[in-house]
Amino acid sequence: MVLNIRSLCRSGSLTAAAREFARYKLNLVGVQEVRWDKGGTVRAGNYNFFYGKGNERHQLGKEFFVHYKIVSPVKRVEFVSDSMPYIHVVMRCRWSNIIALKAPAPSDEKIDDSKDSFYEELEQALDHFPNTI
Repeated sequence: MVLNIRSLCRSGSLTAAAREFARYKLNLVGVQEVRWDKGGTVRAGNYNFFYGKGNERHQLGKEFFVHYKIVSPVKRVEFVSDSMPYIHVVMRCRWSNIIALKAPAPSDEKIDDSKDSFYEELEQALDHFPNTI
């Protein structure tokens, strides 16, 4: 599903996005390019919105919407780099670990250097994962 949330800068847009995610019965949604300062957690409808700081131009924001039904087993949310956040969820019902990594890969049209850089960054992000996986 693609939803243009326009940086969530308009009043009410965070709640509107949460309402759309609930309509599609989504429990965990990674979004990008939310241009908020700092980082933290905000309640939006039936979701907790975890967000990390973007760069100095308010770009590359990193965010997850987590439905209240699964927010209690969220073990941690880490923003490893500007473009690769991950969320570690321990589902108590099945005793399994779920880690969602949001990593927008470069397209085939990109130059090889940017692809190499992406895979190096991806490898560094994977090094942050717990060893119990």
